[in-house]
Amino acid sequence: MDLQLRHLRALVAVVDTGTFTDAAAELGVSQAAVSRSIAALEEALGVRVLQRTTRHVTLTGTGTQVLAGARRVLDEIAHLGRLAERQRTELRIGYAWAALGKHTRRLQRTWAALHPGTPLVFVHTNTPSAGLSDGTADVAVVRRALDDPRFATAHIGSEARCAAVATDNPLARRRTLHVSDLTRYPVAIDARTGTTTLDLWAAGPRPSNVRTTHGVDEWLLLIAAGQAVGVTSEATANQNPRPGVAYRTLRQAPRIDVWLAWWRDDPPAHLADLVRLSRAAYTPATAS
Repeated sequence: MDLQLRHLRALVAVVDTGTFTDAAAELGVSQAAVSRSIAALEEALGVRVLQRTTRHVTLTGTGTQVLAGARRVLDEIAHLGRLAERQRTELRIGYAWAALGKHTRRLQRTWAALHPGTPLVFVHTNTPSAGLSDGTADVAVVRRALDDPRFATAHIGSEARCAAVATDNPLARRRTLHVSDLTRYPVAIDARTGTTTLDLWAAGPRPSNVRTTHGVDEWLLLIAAGQAVGVTSEATANQNPRPGVAYRTLRQAPRIDVWLAWWRDDPPAHLADLVRLSRAAYTPATAS
């Protein structure tokens, strides 16, 4: 089937304008070219899509269905074009729980000074690849290893861990906590995109109850209600303050590594600058 986009565009133009003459003017081609495109479309499909009279052009019953399909195809083509244009005009950074926490604004300011024509757009998406797999993001902030050969990564810094407890929990009255302080409470864990696993309690008793969550908002709601406690990155505490939730620094807890990730065979423009500026944003925290 030799079906081409120009055939679909001709059909849509004829229907929308009402005549072959007006369709030709809209498409910037001759009326004969529009006629040839419609004839080629009908030949490729093996059906009549338009009824022509000296005064009117109307769709056949099959043509109505073909027109709907043609509009969908052309819409998808336009969408692909917008995706490509967006990549040229902005850089989308995906994250599952937090962007760069307190370092986000510093990165945005330094990036804007260096690349004023290509804004950084941060996109929240609760997927393991933080939006890379489905094309939501050009680059992703990840805090757990991506065991996928399609993606390349660069380490940019590390963050302290925090406990999150309800503000009316007795633990909230303390400035710092230890992971062992949490074991007598249900612990909320997002195994899909979170940074906390039961391995955090490998050296001592583990929590007796785990509440499974699916994203930061559900996690926070559970903690604010006093139904669980949680452990997360300091970036979550900075980016997601919530009434009813108190964040407390965890003592002697391993830090969380932070990476940028991107498609190995399709790195975005200005990637080297993004990695460099992201590492610089973390420098005061990692040096302290």
